[in-house]
Amino acid sequence: MQSADFLGIPMTSLRRVFLRNIEINMNIGVHDFEKLAPQRVIVNVDLYVSLEKTTPKADQLAEVVDYDFVRNTIVQTISQGHIQLQETLCDEIIKRMLQHPLVMAVRVSTEKPDVYDDCQGVGVEVYATRQQVS
Repeated sequence: MQSADFLGIPMTSLRRVFLRNIEINMNIGVHDFEKLAPQRVIVNVDLYVSLEKTTPKADQLAEVVDYDFVRNTIVQTISQGHIQLQETLCDEIIKRMLQHPLVMAVRVSTEKPDVYDDCQGVGVEVYATRQQVS
């Protein structure tokens, strides 16, 4: 029996580290009204790391990917100023996450929950591996 793959990586060799539903007010959007005030954006990140390289042997934080890295990377990306597109935001977060030496693959989603009254939110989701990002 073959194991399933995620973006070409065998799932049996991966650990998923995630941050769910971080809600941040930020300057994002292409419309004039979106440039007047920050709006809520919800960000989700899944990092896929080598199970072998991130299995703690001494129960120490230095042996794994720290959640602070994930959260701080998102906050730093957003603090750079106005971003027009959610696609740009996702791509930048992915690029920065893949700079961590233990991260092999990433899934990032962003959602603007207050754009339309008749839906829960609008958003973008991107998947990438270290090899896909230049």
